[in-house]
Amino acid sequence: MPPRAANDVPCPQLLDAVPSRRPPTDARQCRPPTDQTGTLERPPTILARPTKVAVRQVPKQRLGGASFGRIPGADADEAFDTSEVSPMRIHVADHPLVAHKLTVLRDVTTSSPIFRRLTDELVTLLAYEATRDVRTEPVTVQTPVAPAQGVRLADPKPLVVPILRAGLGMLEGMVRLLPTAEVGFLGMIRDEKTLQASTYAQRIPDDLTGRQCYVLDPMLATGGTLADAIGFLVDRGASQITAVCLLAAPEGLEHLERRLASCTVPVTIVMAGLDQRLNDQGFIVPGLGDAGDRLYGVVD
Repeated sequence: MPPRAANDVPCPQLLDAVPSRRPPTDARQCRPPTDQTGTLERPPTILARPTKVAVRQVPKQRLGGASFGRIPGADADEAFDTSEVSPMRIHVADHPLVAHKLTVLRDVTTSSPIFRRLTDELVTLLAYEATRDVRTEPVTVQTPVAPAQGVRLADPKPLVVPILRAGLGMLEGMVRLLPTAEVGFLGMIRDEKTLQASTYAQRIPDDLTGRQCYVLDPMLATGGTLADAIGFLVDRGASQITAVCLLAAPEGLEHLERRLASCTVPVTIVMAGLDQRLNDQGFIVPGLGDAGDRLYGVVD
């Protein structure tokens, strides 16, 4: 496990974004306040551990190989149950520029051109956090005055993988910070009735041994698409995976951790905001709508 940053706050619950009537039984439990949009105010970085995590006690349905579900129309104040999960590092960005740009993205009146530009800028900010553990090697360079010790990105170069189509809107912002990274593509689509994801196209190297991979997926809603994408990369030998998302729902994070329970590859999720819940259609609430449609328009 990498050393915790100064602003990392261990918490036995996974950013309990949905209120609970049950009073905390442990003084360490984190219940950050939410603003009027439903996004956590100044959320801490959470380093998820193999410990108790807040999970909605709901009927089970099969979702991409793991149990997950939510009572349609359930009251947001219903009690939580707890369940054991595997370690997964989760980082919620805490920066006023991130919050500002995310607020404009949420606004239904924001046009597609502005939405694309802000997504690009926001991802560059998130990429700064996502690449904290990028591998480097020492190098000596000659300055106009004297030799200087520094670092450069180590081989093999990182691989950036946007999930089509919405992930394409995040690509430029990511490679701006990692211009020497290679880019692969993974086409996945979610069935709006079953909420299951399926792969329809891919352009990924067959052998990813030793590669650090950065997956771009704007909305971590049910978690099925991202879990399948991570599994795809793990099967090809990826040694470390970081997912960059604009928004996530607590249900999606819980589902993702269950799907990755037996995964031995380090996984980090970096996001701009953690919202309240999913609605009956599997959309994040309050969210920002369908990211693909808002980036590129509605395509029938």
